[in-house]
Amino acid sequence: MDINLVSDTVTKPNFEMLECMFNAQVGDDVYKQDPTVIELEATVAQIFGMEAALFFPSGTMANQTAIKLHTNPGEQVIADKTSHVYLYEGGGASFNSGVSFSLIDGNRGMITAEQVAQHINDPEFYHSPLTSLVCVENTTNKGGGACYDIAELQKIKAVCDANNLKFHMDGARIWNALMAKKQNPKLFGQLFDTISVCLSKGLGAPVGSVLLGDKATIHRALRVRKMLGGGMRQAGYLAAAGLYALENNISKLVEDHRRANELAQSLRKTSWVDQIAPVETNIVIFTIKPQYTEKVVMEKLKQKNIYISSMGQGKLRLVTHLDYREVMHNYVLEALEKLVI
Repeated sequence: MDINLVSDTVTKPNFEMLECMFNAQVGDDVYKQDPTVIELEATVAQIFGMEAALFFPSGTMANQTAIKLHTNPGEQVIADKTSHVYLYEGGGASFNSGVSFSLIDGNRGMITAEQVAQHINDPEFYHSPLTSLVCVENTTNKGGGACYDIAELQKIKAVCDANNLKFHMDGARIWNALMAKKQNPKLFGQLFDTISVCLSKGLGAPVGSVLLGDKATIHRALRVRKMLGGGMRQAGYLAAAGLYALENNISKLVEDHRRANELAQSLRKTSWVDQIAPVETNIVIFTIKPQYTEKVVMEKLKQKNIYISSMGQGKLRLVTHLDYREVMHNYVLEALEKLVI
């Protein structure tokens, strides 16, 4: 039995989700004639209290579309230095939109309103790029699943409004944040010009993200998605998986969070772990003591059929997810505590 804690993207549809996919009513979504996609988009928009939504094959494409919508070539985006839109989207912001980044050294991937204000270029100083967009990530990936407080996001929004900046949230793991902090999703809908949400991580769908915004913005997004090659035909089979996930799997995230905390507790009992980042949701990031190497730790765990990921510089990561069951969890807890490096 292999136990994959590399990412929460490794989940596979269960029988009930596959049944919903098999029975989906479909049409041609490029012509906006797929009823199941239309239902998914309306459902997610309603959850966040936003006017409209658009289904995408990936979160990267949804984020890149948002950047394209809110910027012009030569302008600048403010984001944390570890943000997904900067580090893990293949340089797409420069390639697709011709923009640069002003990077903030945030706290576990989270930035503050004060930091944002300090990174805005004077719009009259034409030697510098024009600042046009602020991007935040919630929860933070490299920040170990950290969650923003609504109050800080409201302060950032005020800075954006005062400086005529657009505000985008990469909400790939927003469902985890909503459950961990018991937040109302409509509060996020009130703050952001656009939000991307993922269905294929914690919620267990095989494919898909959704971009949210007002009707005019999402209408423009349809053209950008087409240019990026994101138009799909009978996408309702995938959208059905997303609808099933929204109805059945959000509440299950609390179990992922509990297990992540328990994994951290087991790691604290070991002799080879140096530090463990605070655990708020389903991501556990820890550093090993200098005398050990990531490769050796990963190989020792692999011998026990446990797979985790390296983040470099002595950091390792475990991510709990829908397919990580309690029997696996008990095995991993015991294996971690007994592991000799």
